Amino acid sequence: MLSACPCFPWVWSTWVKTPMIRGADVLIVSACLPYVNRELFDRVREGKVVLMACPEKESSAYYGKIASIIRSCRPRSLTIVTVDGSPHCFTLHASVNEAEYILGEKIEKKHYIVINGQHLVEISSNSVRVARYLHLVDELIKRSPDILKKLEELSLEYRKAIEIQRGSKAKG
Repeated sequence: MLSACPCFPWVWSTWVKTPMIRGADVLIVSACLPYVNRELFDRVREGKVVLMACPEKESSAYYGKIASIIRSCRPRSLTIVTVDGSPHCFTLHASVNEAEYILGEKIEKKHYIVINGQHLVEISSNSVRVARYLHLVDELIKRSPDILKKLEELSLEYRKAIEIQRGSKAKG
């Protein structure tokens, strides 16, 4: 049982020139992951310098901080692991892509999401980019409406929206 979150530095509390990041494999991870799935957290942090992040707790303008860390310390790689479905965690993925854009150089990076607290899945940088453009997401849903069945399996918010919509139709 997890009694307390391990003491790892937070992205916002880390000096951009901190020596531990220089040339390291850096993991930027949702601060809730050790609580959601400790075994998975321990597995993904192996061999990496861990920086915790929570856009609900900290400023969500990570892109500048991450760009400064990259410019100042030149980490070997960045791995981003967040909980899937969190609108807050999404900003971590977008921020790393944005840092790459700001710097104008290729960053060795990988994006992962944890589905239902259990399954670690790698996603592409382009998935993150598309998710920022809702009209493109809408176009994809229209082309593949069956994706909403998968959403219904994952999202409590979507299931509630369906319930509310059904209730409105029954009243009307």
